[in-house]
Amino acid sequence: MPDTPARSPDALPAVFREVLEREAQAILDAARRLDQKLLTAVDMVLTARGRLIVSGIGKSGLVGRKISATLSSTGTPSFFLHPTEALHGDLGMVTEQDVVLVLSNSGETEEIVRLIPFLRRIGARILALVGTPASTIARMADVALDTSVDREACPLNLAPTSSTTVTMAMGDALAVALLEARGFKEKDFARLHPSGSLGRRFLTVRDLMHTGERLPTAPPDMSLKEGIIQMSRGGFGTLVITDPDSHLLGILTDGDLRRLFERNEADLHRPLHAVMVKNPRRIGPDRLAMEALKLMEEKSITSLVVVDPQDRVIGFLHLHDILRSRLV
Repeated sequence: MPDTPARSPDALPAVFREVLEREAQAILDAARRLDQKLLTAVDMVLTARGRLIVSGIGKSGLVGRKISATLSSTGTPSFFLHPTEALHGDLGMVTEQDVVLVLSNSGETEEIVRLIPFLRRIGARILALVGTPASTIARMADVALDTSVDREACPLNLAPTSSTTVTMAMGDALAVALLEARGFKEKDFARLHPSGSLGRRFLTVRDLMHTGERLPTAPPDMSLKEGIIQMSRGGFGTLVITDPDSHLLGILTDGDLRRLFERNEADLHRPLHAVMVKNPRRIGPDRLAMEALKLMEEKSITSLVVVDPQDRVIGFLHLHDILRSRLV
């Protein structure tokens, strides 16, 4: 049990503010200490042909896992390597083309100190986030970034609080600097997050369209009767009419059929080219699915023909395909 009495509930809001302010100040202090080493670290990673491997143990290991995940999701291939497992065979994951980012508040973490010579033997370069700039690990690294703090936010100055916050923030700064240096954009981020809401925003027509045998196509000289049978087999309620070279000629939907019957013009022996809707709405495969949805809504249609630059039919997109993607 602690020797000091527990604080009353009324004092706890002040504790929250104190911890947040101390950790925020620790990050500001780290920002003021930044020097040319940060640019050297960024260049080291950018010019490496391999991955940025992150390693740490204890709380530093937990922070390292988060940093590695942030790096991977922002365009810098990365994975976490536990230092103890590395010393028992996982060193096989490391190549001479890699950079290894090691994390240690004390700069004297035994497992990291033991690991670095073996990483050197492989040929990997060493980048360190250390809370003690004059430490063994800082001296062993190619580049060491200073993550030191005056004291922890913990009132006992024992639990890693400010130190882990600064280390994580420094990892974020490194990831974002690399992101900017690589010209990483929203579309790149979405490509790495296909299941997220951002990833769905950047779905293209190509990602959702039907191709190959699923295309509901028919030649222009096919009879309306055969066309209705073909439309039923397709299951889309639409028939796309093309020439022998797949160029788009027209379209016929189940709505068009109903209107033909209402006007008593549904002669089942007439060829499709005589009853099809000419110059139908179409879209390119690399347009965003969101654009396709907007076009469907504006024109009150439920499908679009997908064509290449030569106006050849290469796909078919139905409203249901967009809805299934959870784009909206």
